[in-house]
Amino acid sequence: MKRSDRLVAMTTYLTEHPMELISLPFFSETYGAAKSSISEDLVIIDRMFQEDGIGYLSSISGASGGVKYIPKVSNENSEAFVGQLCTELADPNRILPGGYLYMSDVLGNPGTIRNIGRLFASHFSDLELDAIVTVATKGIPLAYAVASFLQIPVVIVRRDPKVTEGSTVSINYVSGSSRKIQTMVLSKRSLQADANVCIIDDFMKAGGTINGMKSLLNEFQANVRAIGVLAEAEDEEEERVVDNYTSLVQIKNVDDNKQEIEVTKGNYFE
Repeated sequence: MKRSDRLVAMTTYLTEHPMELISLPFFSETYGAAKSSISEDLVIIDRMFQEDGIGYLSSISGASGGVKYIPKVSNENSEAFVGQLCTELADPNRILPGGYLYMSDVLGNPGTIRNIGRLFASHFSDLELDAIVTVATKGIPLAYAVASFLQIPVVIVRRDPKVTEGSTVSINYVSGSSRKIQTMVLSKRSLQADANVCIIDDFMKAGGTINGMKSLLNEFQANVRAIGVLAEAEDEEEERVVDNYTSLVQIKNVDDNKQEIEVTKGNYFE
């Protein structure tokens, strides 16, 4: 195999297996090249990953060592994408009755969802997470996008039990926006004790739903290492019940009368 062909094949394999330790003998046997040539190829790939701002290769020495592709989005790429997202969400045509914001098209765009997943995975890649946790339904595509870059499973919290989930644990929580008592459930088989998890959701106002998920995860002795939300909304009338979260965009004001939306970058860049 020519070096140019091998570089393409190795790059494809690495990007499709992020966070996975791959041995040099595997590449050597797969592509029929000496380990010295494979090492030189990996140096080239690592340089291009960093120049493109999409991550880097982490090398681990020793008999059980190898290389691992770590997704890391550069600040330049992150700011460009989130800036574009802010512009897209600031479209007045998104305003719904009651001051709500239409976001289903964003959550249904595979390219956008993949980029959001890459950003959160980049931010949380050092946390040694065991699972991504979200609540049905709109947070599911975001959770899978993040999990695909971290190579970890997705755990879905539901509003009501499903017979296919087996025995479940349920809790009641107070919704931050409506102040109503609601229920969420999680299968007992979903998580091992002491698992390190990251909560991902599409939207956060007061944070009642995320706080409910944290309480539910306490029943599993899980460690919530991070919280990521696509959009957070400012509301001076409601007290935020969640701290230590990461948001990509912040919706500061939705004026139904003036048909204006103010959207800024979230605390991801702080």
